[in-house]
Amino acid sequence: MTSTSDTGTGTGARRDDEDLVATLASAEEEVEAAEAAVAEFGEADLEQLAAAHDEFTDLLVRYEEPATGDGDFQQFIEFQEKVAGFVDRLDEGLLLYEVFEECDEYLQQRRLTEGDFAHVREQLAPVADLAARLQERDEARDAYRSTRTRVRQRRRKLADRVAELEHLRDLGAADLDAPTERLRDPIESYNEQVREAFRRLRRETAARDVLATLADLSAIPMVPYEAPPDDLHAYVRDHEAGAESVGQLLEYADYSRSKLAHYVADPDALKRAVATRRTYLRRLDAGPLTVDWPPPEAGVLRYRCRELIGAVNRVAPDTVAALRAVRQLPRETDYERLRTAAVARAELSPEERERVRSGAVEAELERAREQRARLGEALETHPSR
Repeated sequence: MTSTSDTGTGTGARRDDEDLVATLASAEEEVEAAEAAVAEFGEADLEQLAAAHDEFTDLLVRYEEPATGDGDFQQFIEFQEKVAGFVDRLDEGLLLYEVFEECDEYLQQRRLTEGDFAHVREQLAPVADLAARLQERDEARDAYRSTRTRVRQRRRKLADRVAELEHLRDLGAADLDAPTERLRDPIESYNEQVREAFRRLRRETAARDVLATLADLSAIPMVPYEAPPDDLHAYVRDHEAGAESVGQLLEYADYSRSKLAHYVADPDALKRAVATRRTYLRRLDAGPLTVDWPPPEAGVLRYRCRELIGAVNRVAPDTVAALRAVRQLPRETDYERLRTAAVARAELSPEERERVRSGAVEAELERAREQRARLGEALETHPSR
């Protein structure tokens, strides 16, 4: 399990959380100020101004080189005409309309230099500043949303840590002297029986029958067998070699084609279907039919055993009785106490047990809850916008 420093519930992390909350409050103030700055002139009017500014500055960029110095005179005349035409098209009610008029008048000279273009850009500075209010508002909103996202992510991380600490605290309270063998012995007995039965299945049953069974079992949610690959399944179903065991097929797959010809009618077909699926066949075992240790919660165990019984009856009918005994454990034992003890033994290190005993876990849990609540309050105080 993670430590205090790993998850950020110590003094430094609390300061970071406080800074994050302060950043969120500041970001909202910046949004409000930026929105007020836009509202002062109106979003629609500022958008028209920004569009006019962009178009005018594009003209400056496009014609500065050909219209200055000893450039193309035709380009020079064309530039002045475009500037005049642009200003004529502007609505006189446009914000800072007079600035564009002054720029037009200034540019209608008999000769222009780079300095003249620089002067016009200076004249346009108030327009650029006013038009920038839209972008500044959008950037402020983006920064606010980004900060809220960071707060939400941090709160989720703390919520996860709270759950971990509660689990750790509960495990620390477990009776480590409880006789967990009352659960372990029946589960281990069943697991070993079903593993041995599956090993026999691999050795003694035709591969076509094994894969047909696994194809059916793969449809059961609590029996997570992977369905046989289509080409392999079709091969064992349609070829004589499918009557061999899984182990024998794997052995065949390692033969050379010339040696394999002594055992099967179509060595190439076996190579294509079986040799390319060695990994799937080698991994086939009883794992999906076993019960984990430590075992799951009582309800999960009962449901899993109910799902397993039908599958086990197909693969290893002699082990069904042992599986039924496992299913009965929640009824016949003090299951949750024994299970909690088993989980505690498996998961808790000596250091974690000492942290629970000393009260360090409870203290960290309280800090994590407080930090989580503080961030939750911040999200409510500063909502999405």
